[in-house]
Amino acid sequence: MNNFVKMMKMKKLNFLSFIFAGLLLAGSFTAVKAQNEMPPPDAPNQKFDAPQRPKLMAQLGLTQEQIRQIRQINQEKKPQIREAQERLREANRNLDQAIYADAANDAEIQTRLKELQSAHAEVIKIKSATELAVRKILTPEQLAKFRDVRRQFMERKADFQNRRKNRRNNAPFRPMNNRQRPPRQNN
Repeated sequence: MNNFVKMMKMKKLNFLSFIFAGLLLAGSFTAVKAQNEMPPPDAPNQKFDAPQRPKLMAQLGLTQEQIRQIRQINQEKKPQIREAQERLREANRNLDQAIYADAANDAEIQTRLKELQSAHAEVIKIKSATELAVRKILTPEQLAKFRDVRRQFMERKADFQNRRKNRRNNAPFRPMNNRQRPPRQNN
């Protein structure tokens, strides 16, 4: 059970790293696209009610060369990440099948758990190497700004999770019969 708790903590850390890398990567494409598709100066400003994703690359003030380098890193790492994530999904399916097999085999479950941990470690290794490569491209000022943006993101995420948790905890209890489903919450 202790391994399971460690694995869940690793998943949470991996998820957070993935979000940061995703923001960084998505921002790079957004910044490049925005620079390549600037509206004419006389075009009216459009305002939308929906909040927009932070434009991380624009906030960091990356140069064209930095954007090119980040794109190159992404292109090189994308196949590796995709393959490692597929191995992780497969290892997860195999562990699930071993746990819920008609006859549970402890040795088989332990083998599948080790495979899952190994696959998960490989995903983390590749993503960390990618983040490190991108981090090395940033100037000290850009890195400080990135840390600030990341801190703000984490605060907003924690606030969102707390509000969501409070909504769930404060929802009235409604007994259901077998044909009812709980009402869907729009988030």
